[in-house]
Amino acid sequence: MPLDHFVTLGKSGLRVSPLCLGAMTFGTEWGFGSDAETAKKVIDSYLGRGGNFIDTANIYTRGHAEKIMGDHLCRDRARRDRVIIATKFGGNLYAGDPNGGGAGRKSVLAACEQSLRRLQTDYIDLYWMHFWDRLTPIEETMDALNDLVRQGKVRCIGFSNTPAWKCAQAQMLARQHGLSPLIALQLEYSLLERTLEGEFGPFMAEFGLALCPWSPLKGGILTGKYTRDTHPGGYDDPGGDRGGRYQQDSRYLTDKTYAIVDALVAIGTETGATPAQVALKWVTLQPGVSSTIIGARTLKQLEANMDALDITLPPEAVARLNELSEPELSNPHGFLKTIAVGIHGGISINGDEPESWPLCPKDDSERF
Repeated sequence: MPLDHFVTLGKSGLRVSPLCLGAMTFGTEWGFGSDAETAKKVIDSYLGRGGNFIDTANIYTRGHAEKIMGDHLCRDRARRDRVIIATKFGGNLYAGDPNGGGAGRKSVLAACEQSLRRLQTDYIDLYWMHFWDRLTPIEETMDALNDLVRQGKVRCIGFSNTPAWKCAQAQMLARQHGLSPLIALQLEYSLLERTLEGEFGPFMAEFGLALCPWSPLKGGILTGKYTRDTHPGGYDDPGGDRGGRYQQDSRYLTDKTYAIVDALVAIGTETGATPAQVALKWVTLQPGVSSTIIGARTLKQLEANMDALDITLPPEAVARLNELSEPELSNPHGFLKTIAVGIHGGISINGDEPESWPLCPKDDSERF
């Protein structure tokens, strides 16, 4: 699949690339990332391959990520109009200002104006709520976003890092009151983080929302950079004497993780791909996924990630990864998965042989 094999985001008419370029690493203000010139080269390489979807946020590198994009893309109106720019509100850039962040009307409207100024554009294609604001009624947030859409400053809206029940509340509110609806959700999703399949999967399918996964490589863990051999002190001492990012990643370095990484390595060897490319390709193949967000500090990283679209995963490889990464979903999903067969006993599932359930009567004579 080429990068210019465009897909629509949910039920909207917005056409985007199957891989979205994440701009969190544009700028070095957070102590990591790429300088402005490197970031511009990354943008050009992505656009040169046919990509058209770039995602950022008001707080990324303290606003510098948006500024880099504005300097490079938006000073030329024709160039800007060919790109789908997504950014987020919710983060606070102003210490001591209680209204500097969050999802209240004052914050939402101000954040939008500030992002437009840094991006040097008069509209945002997709405006995400970065995370749920527990202190603000969702009615206030949706009303403010609807005003921005009606004013032409925002084209479409979506939520990120927000509970499924709150997203459903927002979507029903939009339906009932004729407000601009959500078209997509941006959530963490990877072989090591599949819990969204419990609540979000059915919700997005029911309401026709697209999924834009972030961290499809789980912060680099699925690239295979950590192995059993390099795990310090064994599994009982995951942190070892290393600090920083490794200490953060160590909680995920379990036997299950290494089993998945081993499979990625093996499948990569069979298909001529890297473990990271196999992991990324798996995400793009999942139901509901429209555009997967990839980050890159260097051109080499970007090229490798984009090449993931070109590999082919055999069905048995996908099934193997599915089995190894099977998530443990919270109540009542385990029970519902079991009882579904009882409710619909004898019905073929996905074309397989009809399943039975011990509590189902074998014939009419066993009924009371």
